[in-house]
Amino acid sequence: MGSKSGFMKDTQILSAFHELVPPNDERPSGSAPVEAALVFDACQTGVVLRAVLFVEVCAGVGVAFAAFDLVDWVIRLAMVTGGALPATLSWLLLACLTKRLVARLPAAIQYTVAVAMGAVAGLYGCAMLAWSGLLVGPPWVASAFSGLLLSGILVGALVMRSKGRMPADTSARLAELQSRIRPHFLFNTLNSAIALVRAEPPKAEALLEDLSDLFREALNDSGEPVRLAHEIELAQRYLAIEQVRFGERLRVQWAIDPAADDAKLPPLLLQPLVENAVRHGVEPSAQGADVRISTQRRGSIVVIKVTNTVPSGQGEQGQGLALRNVRERLSLLHDVQGQFKSGLKDGVYQVRMEVPI
Repeated sequence: MGSKSGFMKDTQILSAFHELVPPNDERPSGSAPVEAALVFDACQTGVVLRAVLFVEVCAGVGVAFAAFDLVDWVIRLAMVTGGALPATLSWLLLACLTKRLVARLPAAIQYTVAVAMGAVAGLYGCAMLAWSGLLVGPPWVASAFSGLLLSGILVGALVMRSKGRMPADTSARLAELQSRIRPHFLFNTLNSAIALVRAEPPKAEALLEDLSDLFREALNDSGEPVRLAHEIELAQRYLAIEQVRFGERLRVQWAIDPAADDAKLPPLLLQPLVENAVRHGVEPSAQGADVRISTQRRGSIVVIKVTNTVPSGQGEQGQGLALRNVRERLSLLHDVQGQFKSGLKDGVYQVRMEVPI
């Protein structure tokens, strides 16, 4: 098994994975966590893409009623896009820049502010077309009402998405908890503690304290995002428990970048990945396995990797319930800004995540 230790170096392992985001990208405006009192958040990259697509679809359907043929439709759509696209982007930018102020307002006022900004954005789009000379007799009132209507629909969709996240996240978390806190893990941990009570009481006490902290965290149902540093601490406690059980068979390496500690993750996201590494790497092998956990900040992106060697002949370990739930929960929190990838190459299995900071 010692011959596989060289594969634990990132420069070797990363050859199996394509870079998901350039390391020196500029910070996305939506990387901050959503305010608790905010009923909608327009700062997410996924929201921007969906909003632009939504407005373009509405514009395409609208001009289809006046177009004589396909060429005429394309020309009309291009003209309308010249006003609709700047108006949409201006609404998104304004909603994002003012979200901290808007979050302090009552929900009803937040809706009113959002649709009012939509009306202003509609007037701005109409003004752009009038200034360019593409419109004779600009429809100011119709543009304002169009902006108001589209922004109202968009805000409603954002609110529904925000509310829809909660039951989906809760269901995924409960299912993941059922697969993670396995009875044999509890029994093995307690047996390890019993074996240490007489020989090494302080070590047994520390093990039970780590176990208590893990279960307390698992039963905490707040669902709020947590710092990566907190997830690292829980993973360290879990591996301290398993170190007592497996001894020298479990060889752990840490490569933690303090600059990445403030990245936000769903609670208890990292621990099941570490448990998977132990379950599929250490448990089946008499020689044990190397487990490496690393974090690295690259510009506005934090890269998190959990890597383990696997016994010869063992296949892909990435089809379990825990990994599916991790992928889903990461997507629920960060949308398109959160990336998840896993794979097995040359006896080394790696889970790689990218999140904004």
